[in-house]
Amino acid sequence: MELREIEIFLTLAEELHFGRTAERLHVTPARVSQAIKKQERAIGAELFKRTSRTVQLTPIGAELRDGLARGHRQIKEALAAAAAAGQGITGELSVAYSAPWCGSLVMAAADVFRERHPHCVIHLHDSQLNDFLGPLRESRDLQMSELPIDEPDIVSGPVLFTEPRALVVPAGHALAGRDTVSLEDLATVPLVTIDGQPRYFLDLHYPHRTPRGRLVPRGPTASSWQEVLALVGAGKGASPTCARAARYYSRPDIAFVPFSDAPPVEYGLLWSATRNTPRLRAFVGTVLETAAAGSAA
Repeated sequence: MELREIEIFLTLAEELHFGRTAERLHVTPARVSQAIKKQERAIGAELFKRTSRTVQLTPIGAELRDGLARGHRQIKEALAAAAAAGQGITGELSVAYSAPWCGSLVMAAADVFRERHPHCVIHLHDSQLNDFLGPLRESRDLQMSELPIDEPDIVSGPVLFTEPRALVVPAGHALAGRDTVSLEDLATVPLVTIDGQPRYFLDLHYPHRTPRGRLVPRGPTASSWQEVLALVGAGKGASPTCARAARYYSRPDIAFVPFSDAPPVEYGLLWSATRNTPRLRAFVGTVLETAAAGSAA
């Protein structure tokens, strides 16, 4: 669920009226209805009970409202902090991103931030997959990466955007000719994994069993994304990724096949809990604004 959809859901949960919600958010009632239907399809349950006269939250909808409201307050507080910091933000910020599509959003936000705070210098970096938390703990200010990250010393911001998941396989593999693959297909090919990532992160992105309980075999490990692609191209296994990777990493020896049933990959900002400076908060606010405006394409 992306930021605009969260805003639509929370506003409708408060107004309980599609027309007033649309008016508050300066969109059409049809846009509100489409967003809610999309959320309900993704969750697999009704969030609102609608009649010709009333709109009411379902128990699941009320639970979702309570959970999302906390994160939404954090977003608003970050934006307020950025606005309060205003002029006078100086110094340097070191910002990393784990993938080109994350870099697009970070760079768009950096352009806006430089216009607002011309005396603050932003350094952009490509993060290393096998140690993407190390620099964050040592010296880096911010990072946009795949989620989830659950570390006591790392702050994990809200989900900024999501991407459909795909499986990258050797070009000659039987799965390469398919229109889609399923999570059950993971039992038929070894997974190439990344060294140095938290166990819970690996377990989510590289599952050990399929939904039906079949064992997912393990292939070799890699220390970088380019090494993953080289191993896959050499026929050593396959690797889950996001579908957009096909646009950036096309090679003749690999194929990207979309999943038909896998959850999307979520992306968000990470920063050290000990490095909560005004310029960091201002940049976080700018990234949130940029993502909400749809500049993550």
